[in-house]
Amino acid sequence: MDQPLHAADAIFAEEFKEPLVHQVVTAYLAGGRSGSSSQKNRSDVRGGGSKPWRQKGTGRARAGTIRSPIWRGGGRAFPATNQSYAQKVNRKMYRAAVRSILSELVRQDRLKVCDDIQLDQPRTKLLTELLLKLDARGRVLIVTAEYNQNLTMAARNMKDVEVREVARLDPVGLVNSESVLFSSKALRDVENSLQ
Repeated sequence: MDQPLHAADAIFAEEFKEPLVHQVVTAYLAGGRSGSSSQKNRSDVRGGGSKPWRQKGTGRARAGTIRSPIWRGGGRAFPATNQSYAQKVNRKMYRAAVRSILSELVRQDRLKVCDDIQLDQPRTKLLTELLLKLDARGRVLIVTAEYNQNLTMAARNMKDVEVREVARLDPVGLVNSESVLFSSKALRDVENSLQ
């Protein structure tokens, strides 16, 4: 039992690197953007196949299509199209940022560890009592080693409580939570993944 605690000390004693955390969190949020904006240029807009009037002799400005960007109902000159907002983050940077966030949570006394977070029934009342006993306030993130149906169902109706497995843990969830509860097995899994 001593060894995981020593590993935890090595991981949770890191200084807070705000620029690194900001970069990783920003990249994570950018990666979640759909980038599905779509507008039509002059060739995408329906119609405008024939020249509206002859080139010379009318006294009007020359025009080749009624779907020109300067016409009402015309296409956009520079339309927004699909694009990826993904930013590259190296694995080493990502792990360092998560270690930095966890260390800061420990320093601010916002991270708590329980032997095992279990509920006999999927009832919100039972989870509320458990959180009060653990003095978890505000936005609470509960991290478990694997999927726990009773816990997930009990937290589903609570606005500020979220249950995640270690595999679904992300830096944004950690930063946004006022209290983070780890089961001891989940903490060991996180230690192993961050070394």
